[in-house]
Amino acid sequence: MRRLTMALGGALVVATTALVTAPVALAQETGTVYVVHGIPNTPVDVYVDGERALDDFQPGTNAGPVDLPAGSREVTIFPADAADDSGAPLLSATADLPADGNVTLVAHLTEAGEPTVTPFVNDVSAVPAGQARLVVRHTAAAPAVDVLAGGTAVISGITNPNEEALEVPAGTVSASVAAAGTTEPVIGPADLDLQEGTATFVHAIGSLGDDTLNLVPFTITGLHSSPSGVPSGAPSGAPSDSSVPAWLLLTGAAGVLVVGVSARRLRAGGLR
Repeated sequence: MRRLTMALGGALVVATTALVTAPVALAQETGTVYVVHGIPNTPVDVYVDGERALDDFQPGTNAGPVDLPAGSREVTIFPADAADDSGAPLLSATADLPADGNVTLVAHLTEAGEPTVTPFVNDVSAVPAGQARLVVRHTAAAPAVDVLAGGTAVISGITNPNEEALEVPAGTVSASVAAAGTTEPVIGPADLDLQEGTATFVHAIGSLGDDTLNLVPFTITGLHSSPSGVPSGAPSGAPSDSSVPAWLLLTGAAGVLVVGVSARRLRAGGLR
């Protein structure tokens, strides 16, 4: 069993601080975490420091944002509905979440089809007026791909586990994913509603060989440049999707899956 140790900025992190240390957590430095589960056919239970924090977390879903206290955690992942945390876990890690970070941690397959997790730094800087940010992340068991908009490649040759960011006019975009140098979609086309002042992060997950390719997007709002300001409704940094899992609402900062390897920093407007 591989033991992954997260470097600064990425990890497998699950926190139960709202249940056991809520008064202390309020005073601690925190980081903001989103998580994407992109390993097909593998629902999991997640334990932190020996306690189950997340039950039956389903592939093809995402959770967040959650503000978690910065610090180190011992995390293990077991098949869903495991009787307890005994025996060999699917993955294990010693995790360290940095303060004031905004990261997504994606449990996914490598290009060769091996389970792994990659951390990405979320660019939540201001978006120019009239524009939206689109970030595409290749986290699927597939070779290099192109991202097409209206049948034309707008991102070329992106490989697992990298990302590329674009700032585009706000509006609805019909996007698809094709093998690099081709135009026949292997994912999509799918309509993306890219609203002004938002950043949409799209994750290609699954396996080309197993015919399980899919897209998992989420959107961070409230990134308007002056003079637009932050719209009413969801607060700045909150996802536009209101379907936050109930366990997040009930436990505050508790129970999120974060798995990682070494942290990377985004190149401004380019690949990670």
